[in-house]
Amino acid sequence: MRLLTAIEARVLGVLIEKERTVPDTYPLSLNSLVAGCNQKTSRDPVMSLTDAQVQEALDELRSLSLVTESSGAKVMRFAHNTDRALKMPSQSVALLATLMLRGPQTAAELRINSERLHRFADTGSAEVFLNELAERMDTAQPFAPQALVRLLPKAPGAREARWVHLLCGEPDLPMAGPAAATSPSSGDDELRDQVRVLAARVQALEDELAALKQALGT
Repeated sequence: MRLLTAIEARVLGVLIEKERTVPDTYPLSLNSLVAGCNQKTSRDPVMSLTDAQVQEALDELRSLSLVTESSGAKVMRFAHNTDRALKMPSQSVALLATLMLRGPQTAAELRINSERLHRFADTGSAEVFLNELAERMDTAQPFAPQALVRLLPKAPGAREARWVHLLCGEPDLPMAGPAAATSPSSGDDELRDQVRVLAARVQALEDELAALKQALGT
């Protein structure tokens, strides 16, 4: 088994997301999948993929047993097979998809951003599954012995370290800049946390609106 490309990871992440957020239109048609890949919200980085690029990624993911294809009334439809192919629980699949779609995040951000895929009781609950993904060493699994996520070194001045998925290989880490002259106060940290929470909830509302528009064909 090989590592995924960035486009393949985006396609897989969208299929996992849409299974939970728009179940009435899932499995997805190629057009719906391309639209999900090219969303401007809840995506990091933002991509602009063509039908041909997404179809090529689907063909490759099918060869890895990560995607299945079915015949709809008029068009072919596609679904992910991540939980069965990688033998992992739905909680882990939700966290992995959120990392594929939104890039590196702290455990607290992951808990908030994955809420529509799986609602974790608290940040500690999410960390349990993140640690399991980071410690996967079963040689019977497709991507083993490589772990599927990793905790990045804490950035200078950051309160928490961020997690990153490894389905596309090790991330390119930015060069550490000079440390800040003064450390942020706990009050500043709390304010930033509150801003992140509010931003994530606004993003979730925008996602729901986009899903409704897609379902209504507007």
